[in-house]
Amino acid sequence: MAADAKGKKPNKLIEYFKGVRSELKKVAWPTPKEAYRYTLVVIAVCTFFALFFWILDTGFLTLLEKVLKISM
Repeated sequence: MAADAKGKKPNKLIEYFKGVRSELKKVAWPTPKEAYRYTLVVIAVCTFFALFFWILDTGFLTLLEKVLKISM
């Protein structure tokens, strides 16, 4: 019984990697030009949202400081 379980494990592992390989062949990989363009879009969007949230955070902090100074 232990020999059967041992014998099946490597076969399952081999089958797993064969499945991975066949699925990777189906992937539509971007061209280098597309990958470069997508990278620039991601950097631009991340920069935009970082600045947007920084401005919101600074505005709310300033507002909170003014509210707390008035109430004290």
